[in-house]
Order: sequence, then C-alpha cells, then structure tokens
Amino acid sequence: MSADGQGRNHWFDDEAGPVVRPYAMTRGRTTSAAQHRLDLIAVVVTEPHADDPEADVTLSPEHVDIVGLCRDAPQSVAELATELDLPVGVVRVLVGDLVDGELVHVNRPVPPAELPDENILRDVINGLRAL
Repeated sequence: MSADGQGRNHWFDDEAGPVVRPYAMTRGRTTSAAQHRLDLIAVVVTEPHADDPEADVTLSPEHVDIVGLCRDAPQSVAELATELDLPVGVVRVLVGDLVDGELVHVNRPVPPAELPDENILRDVINGLRAL
C-alpha cells in the first residue's frame, strides 16, 4: 500500500495515466544524429514511400504519430507539438530521427536575409502597371 493509503502511487493520475518524462521519449537526447535547424514554422511532410511506419519496430509511438499526422496534411513543428501535446524540443528530436530515417522531409522557411527587398518588388509592380 502506498503513502496515500489507497494503494495508488502519487506519480499516477487516473485521468492522464502514467506520467512519461519527455527525455524518456528521446532516450535522453536533445538533438538527433544529424540535427538540422528546425524552426517552429518549418513544415514536416511524410515521404511517399513511408507506407507503414507501425511495422518499423525501431520507431516509438510518437514517431508513428508524427508520420501519420504529416501524411494527412503537412504540419509545422509547432503544430505537431500542439497536436501531440509534447514539448517543442522533443518534437524536434523526433522529427530529426524521422528525417534521418527518410520517412519525412522538412521544408524550411526562407530566411529573411534571402527575401527580395521590398523596394525591388514595388519597382516591379510599378513597371508592370506602366505596361
């Protein structure tokens, strides 16, 4: 019998089930083997050949969930973290694992320094209007 006198452990929540620490999902890792910069708005897309991730015994349930969510529609890293109710750092590691396993790929946003200058775009628009 536990300290609460009812035979239950304090780390167990009847509504939520047993608590699993985020580092347990990543096996203590904070980065994946070939960690790429994964911004919150980076979009994760399932590869077409990733037919049945559940058959891969090396994948955790969270890995399988990510592949499934991104198969239905591409998801940002932030959306995945929200949908799976996991910290962003954990999702970044899991997505990195899936990129390494070639089950997903990531489309990164264009860095602001590489975007065209607003003045150039205005000049193009004005030039088109002049035609």
